[in-house]
Amino acid sequence: MSAVVSTASRAPTREDFAALLEESYGRNDALEGSVVKGTVVAIEKDVAVIDIGLKTEGRVPLKEFSGPGRETPLAIGDEVEVYLERVENALGEAVISRDKARREESWVKLEKAFEGNEKVEGIIFNQVKGGFTVDLDGAVAFLPRSQVDIRPVRDVTPLMGVPQPFQILKMDRRRGNIVVSRRTVLEESRAEQRNEIVANLEEGQVIEGTVKNITDYGAFVDLGGIDGLLHVTDIAWRRVNHPTEVLSIGQTVKVKIIKINHDTHRISLGMKQLLDDPWQGIDAKYPVGSRFH
Repeated sequence: MSAVVSTASRAPTREDFAALLEESYGRNDALEGSVVKGTVVAIEKDVAVIDIGLKTEGRVPLKEFSGPGRETPLAIGDEVEVYLERVENALGEAVISRDKARREESWVKLEKAFEGNEKVEGIIFNQVKGGFTVDLDGAVAFLPRSQVDIRPVRDVTPLMGVPQPFQILKMDRRRGNIVVSRRTVLEESRAEQRNEIVANLEEGQVIEGTVKNITDYGAFVDLGGIDGLLHVTDIAWRRVNHPTEVLSIGQTVKVKIIKINHDTHRISLGMKQLLDDPWQGIDAKYPVGSRFH
């Protein structure tokens, strides 16, 4: 009777090695299109050589490890995350990208921020038709010119290359489109400031302000972050045909808060209310039928 030889105890054949190699390639192929961790094993001129645990290393341009407004120093031994495009190219090297890895990581974070209506940090780095491009830590978003500020901005140069908060207005991962707004963030901050200022104001309070704008019906006075309306009929007890008869833009004036609408933040001001009403007590001072010489 011949003994049965177990495949576990016999020496592996060439076919066994081929099967194991094929299985290994299959596992590695499954990694394609995903973000993997690797270690920097060498830095050559303008590329970093990265070992991601495959048969061969991959090469990534050093510029992919830096971005608008920041420089990330890279050293041998650093652990980095890269996007695996192909396990092996015609040269036998792994095709990897740091830019695509950052983009994948960013999209995950940005989608969460968008769903939670949270602000994201970005850097304006280029001007394009109709607006600007913003780097959101790897993902590139479009900032329409109308969404840069509350008021039109002629020169955006001081805002470029500076990390600052943005609000995501819409995003489409399939198309790779993200639209952000800086204006929304500023308006929200301004609203919070206005709420705080209004909360500290009271009707009847006397306060100093600066004439900011003049219209036919009155003047807008800056009270330190929020404007109040000084109606033409509340400038003086005498008749004032136009506010410019008494006021000028940039003039510092003392006013009394007549009314505050906490819902709309509208504030009505008066100057004549700081003086006695000349008609008050007129009946007692000049009784009907009295004669004066």
